[in-house]
Amino acid sequence: MSAALPTSSREWHLVARPHGWPKAEDFALREAAVAAPAEGRILVRNKFFSVDPYMRGRMNDVKSYTPPFKLDHPMDGGAVGEVIASNAEGFAVGDHVLHGLGWRESADVPAKHAVKVDPDLAPLSAYLGVLGMTGLTAYAGLFDVASFKEGDAVFVSGAAGAVGSQVGQLAKLKGASRVIGSAGSDEKVKLLTEEYGFDAAFNYKNGPVRDQLKEAAPDGIDVYFDNVGGDHLEAAIGALNVHGRATICGMIAQYNATEPTPGPRNMALIIGKRLRLQGMLVGDHADLQPKFVEEVAGWLASGELKYRETTVEGIENGYDAFVGLLRGENTGKMIVSLV
Repeated sequence: MSAALPTSSREWHLVARPHGWPKAEDFALREAAVAAPAEGRILVRNKFFSVDPYMRGRMNDVKSYTPPFKLDHPMDGGAVGEVIASNAEGFAVGDHVLHGLGWRESADVPAKHAVKVDPDLAPLSAYLGVLGMTGLTAYAGLFDVASFKEGDAVFVSGAAGAVGSQVGQLAKLKGASRVIGSAGSDEKVKLLTEEYGFDAAFNYKNGPVRDQLKEAAPDGIDVYFDNVGGDHLEAAIGALNVHGRATICGMIAQYNATEPTPGPRNMALIIGKRLRLQGMLVGDHADLQPKFVEEVAGWLASGELKYRETTVEGIENGYDAFVGLLRGENTGKMIVSLV
C-alpha cells in the first residue's frame, strides 16, 4: 500500500448528450472521493490523458462498437500515470502504467486492465500516441488492413494528426513509391513535407480535394488511409488504381453532423477497379502489439520516425482540448497534462 493518498480527485462527467458540436454545458468537472484500492486493484495518479475523435461517438446514446458514455459518470479513455497505492500482485508504488481510466486526476484501476510502461524507453505521453493506441492504429491499418506493399503510392487524409502522420512515415520507411497527405492548414502541409518526409501534401481548404489529389498523384494511388470521409473518400475512390485498397479508420468530417451525410457519388468505380474498402478498429489487432512496439521504438530511437504532440495543461482544460481536437487545432496527438 502507500502512505498519504489524496482524499479527492477531479473528474470530467458527461451531463447531457451533445446535439451537433459538443458544448461546455454538456460536461461538468466534479470532485470525487478517493479510497484505498480493493484487492486486485491499483490507485494511479494520472500524469497524462488522451482525447480522441472516437470519443465524440461515445457521447451519443446509440449502439456502437463501444458502449456510450454514461451520463453523470466519469468519462474514460487512454491515460498514463504513476501507481500511488497497490493491492495487486505485480504492481508496486512508483510503477508507471497505461490504462483506460482517463479524464480524471486519480484512477482506481483493475490491475488486469493496466500495462506497465517504461519511462526510459520513451516519454510517458508517447504511450498514448506514437507508441500507443494511435500508433498501433497507423501500423495495423497500413500493413494489415490495407495490405501495404513496397512500391505502393499512398494517400493519407488528416495526415498531420496522430494517426495520419505516422501512417505516412511508416509507408516511407517501408518503401512507398509516393506518399501524399492532406491537412487543414498551410502550416500543417509544410510540416508534412519538410519534417515527416511526405512527397506531396495539400491544404484541403484551398480547393476541391479531387483536383488537388489528382495534381499530387498524377499516376493514381494504391492505398488510401481514411481519417476524414466525405469528399476525401470520394476523391480517393476516383484516384485509386485497379486493385487499390482503402483503410476506413475515421470519418471526422461527419462526427458532429446532425443529419445523415451523403456517401461518395462514385461508388460504381469500386466494381471496375476491383477496389477493397475495409473498416478497422484497433482492438482487433492486439496481436500485432509486440511487433509494433519493437519496430516503432527502434525507429524512434534512430530518429527515423518523428512525432508531434499538442499538450493542453491542466484537467480543467479537458473539454477545451477535446473540442480543439475536433476543430483540428492539434498537430499530432492531443494530450492533456496533469503534471
